[in-house]
Amino acid sequence: MRVGPAERDTLPASTAAAVKIVVVGGFGVGKTTLVRAVSEIRPLTTEETMTEASVGVDDVAGVETKTQTTVAMDFGRISLNEELVLYLFGTPGQERFWFLWKGLFEGALGAVVLIDTRRLEVSFDVLGRLEDEGVPFIVAVNCFPDAPRHPLADIRSALDLPDPVPIVECDARDRASSRDTLMALMRYLYTLTAATTAATQER
Repeated sequence: MRVGPAERDTLPASTAAAVKIVVVGGFGVGKTTLVRAVSEIRPLTTEETMTEASVGVDDVAGVETKTQTTVAMDFGRISLNEELVLYLFGTPGQERFWFLWKGLFEGALGAVVLIDTRRLEVSFDVLGRLEDEGVPFIVAVNCFPDAPRHPLADIRSALDLPDPVPIVECDARDRASSRDTLMALMRYLYTLTAATTAATQER
């Protein structure tokens, strides 16, 4: 009988660095879906069935058919190359669980903010929270089949998103698309690090 983690869940021997990334967004924007799609290990999820107790508490406008929700966090892992591994933490979307966010942000190098163009307003408080926490982030527009499509420039304007912050489209159900989104975040973080280093050397 095997003791310990399954072989596919163990870190590759070549791993030299691990980075914590947080996937955030409003209720029902696809955070759990993205973590599940991209994780190379069986993801840990804390989804619970929604009950009548949530009626009048959680805003389900636009996601009325949703039957489960994350109540603590999602966790997954993906290797970007032979040496770099990302640990992914998905946050709960309902505001009543946002007190958990602070702990999930601790030690995070950056974040992906998933948004749904059908319910853009649920993203405003999320973006404000990240700015308050000082966590670098990119915005990923989750392309739901029935969601209206808008130019990214228009979405940037609607979110009042600063020009340097990347905004990309993604399909949270698709592993390749989700991986590309994470790569966009890593490129942005590299750019920020390089800029900080250059500024320090000029002093």
